Amino acid sequence: MNRLQVVRYGGFALSLASVALACGCGSGGTHVPPPQPVAVSVTPRNASVVVATQPQQFSAKVTGDPNNLGVTWSVDLIAGGNAAVGTISSLGLYTPPAVAGAHTVTATAVADTSKSASAGVGVTDLSGVFTFHNNLARDGVNSQEYALTTTNVNPSTFGKLFSCPVDGVVYAEPLWAAGLNVNGSVRNVVFVATAHDSLYAFDADTGPCQQIWRADLLDALHGGTANESSVCANDVGQGFGDIQPEVGITGTPVVDPGTGTLYVVSKSENGGCSTGVQPSVHQRLHAIDVASGSEKLNGPVTITASVPGTGDGSSAGVLQFNAKSEGQRPGLTLLKGVAVSGSLHDLVYISWASHEDAFPYHGWVIGYDAANVQQQREVFNTTPDGGLGGIWMAGAALAADGGNNLYFATGNGTFDADTGGNDLGDTVARLTTSGALAVTDYFTPFNQASLNQVDADLGSGGVVLLPDQATGLPHLLIQAGKQGLVYVINRDNMGQFTVGTDNIVQEFQADNGSWTTPAFWQNTLYLAGSGDHGNCDSLHAYSFDSLSSSFTITSGSDSTHCFGFPGASPVVSSSGGSNGIVWAIDSGCYTTAASPCAAPAILFAFDAANLSNKLWDSSQAAAARDQAGAAVKFTLPTVANGRVYIGTRTELDVYGLLP
Repeated sequence: MNRLQVVRYGGFALSLASVALACGCGSGGTHVPPPQPVAVSVTPRNASVVVATQPQQFSAKVTGDPNNLGVTWSVDLIAGGNAAVGTISSLGLYTPPAVAGAHTVTATAVADTSKSASAGVGVTDLSGVFTFHNNLARDGVNSQEYALTTTNVNPSTFGKLFSCPVDGVVYAEPLWAAGLNVNGSVRNVVFVATAHDSLYAFDADTGPCQQIWRADLLDALHGGTANESSVCANDVGQGFGDIQPEVGITGTPVVDPGTGTLYVVSKSENGGCSTGVQPSVHQRLHAIDVASGSEKLNGPVTITASVPGTGDGSSAGVLQFNAKSEGQRPGLTLLKGVAVSGSLHDLVYISWASHEDAFPYHGWVIGYDAANVQQQREVFNTTPDGGLGGIWMAGAALAADGGNNLYFATGNGTFDADTGGNDLGDTVARLTTSGALAVTDYFTPFNQASLNQVDADLGSGGVVLLPDQATGLPHLLIQAGKQGLVYVINRDNMGQFTVGTDNIVQEFQADNGSWTTPAFWQNTLYLAGSGDHGNCDSLHAYSFDSLSSSFTITSGSDSTHCFGFPGASPVVSSSGGSNGIVWAIDSGCYTTAASPCAAPAILFAFDAANLSNKLWDSSQAAAARDQAGAAVKFTLPTVANGRVYIGTRTELDVYGLLP
């Protein structure tokens, strides 16, 4: 039988066991460390998921828990969560609710319930960014962003997550789709189109990059022919180097989520460039299965068209579409339920200008049946009896209202609509799509002739439709061009052409020239114009008053950063009416012969309530942690589900909350 050993010290009797505890020693004199305090950490610290379809695995680490008792999980302080806030399993697997919002996931130590750690999770109900600048109004707003806030977008918690290499320059805006079923796996997907005539689908959330599929739009399966390539930049344009080194896909595609189809236009050639042979140039509309990259709906179709006209290049009173000279830079537009020949059809609309003003060219709008792209349904030409009148708009897509009317702006060209003609140079036009494309109203500045003479295009920037107003004039649009004037136009009476004055709602000087598409959020217009090469301008915020249907002509706030040519097309992310963030890319060093420099794109985030408050930019972190790829002219960001996607000359860059 063991006996308790007792020692006498200073008149006190102590057991050896108590001495050992007091000194941290075992019975043999071995040191026993004191117990560690309990501490909990959770990873990831922030997460962003899609309602119902995208679970998120959280993990907890507990120190000072020698018995490995672990943690209990809660959501918004509800043990295990519930259907309203999302549920979380005992292993930390969070399943989001069916309603969007921001929630807090907490892990609490069993060993000491006073110790816990939490992570934020934003749950979005955004189904996708399926078209240029987010919607048919082209206002650039995603108000369904619950992960990114003006608090957590900062250099400590936000940055570059990963990149996906691509085979050509990305001029088109990346598009994003939630909950896409790919080979039985539900994933969020981002689509990227390149000037090498390639189309990519990447996992939108996972780094390192995961490519889901890649489609070569020049192979036989996508309508290509032997020895076909993207167009050598020297074979089009006038040698200014606006697009280099090749021309392939430049216009932003459009996605129909109902049919799972992506529509995109490729440009290619046989011969030319180094061969010394005049090339044969093709433009094709493709209908691509978003899950596989395969053609569908009888795609592709080779684009051809003609209209009655006596303009340059016409023969026998017929003006033919010229696949070589027409530059397909604007984004594509998809309209549902268009009345054509007594029945309703979904139509894909494509528009064109030129390459570097190389003549001859015209502005074209062509509509194809979305269910069978071999069916060309509608054709319109902006200058059938003249020349030019290209639809440039810095790559913006045609805007559309609830009545399926299309809106666009043209650049320099012949104008004679005021005298009964058909030519619409330097004009903002409304087209009806019902029956046949036809102009139902328009606005042309009184100084159109002067604009045409000095190459001061009205249509250098994109059209934006304001939300319908309950007071004042209900239907307005915004257009800004090379003059730097913002034109506020009543869509119900656009003002046409008036000698000596502009019969519109308002016009004011906003910058030195606009080659961008503004954003409009919470009655504020965000505009980052520029002068021509060598100039720069801030991002401005102009307040709108619905009673007077006009803007305050002095900006309410400005960015301290000055954006170089061509300026920036901003987008806004928000949680409804709060946490507004304005995202903009400085692409001034866009790395072609026409650019004054060559450098990475710089992505900026500004507080929408005060643009002088820069939240973050991709150039400020140490060791180039957040550096983007080389800049691309006219590029703009896509914000979805806690991520920001930008295209560059070599890669897709993905930004978000650091894990």
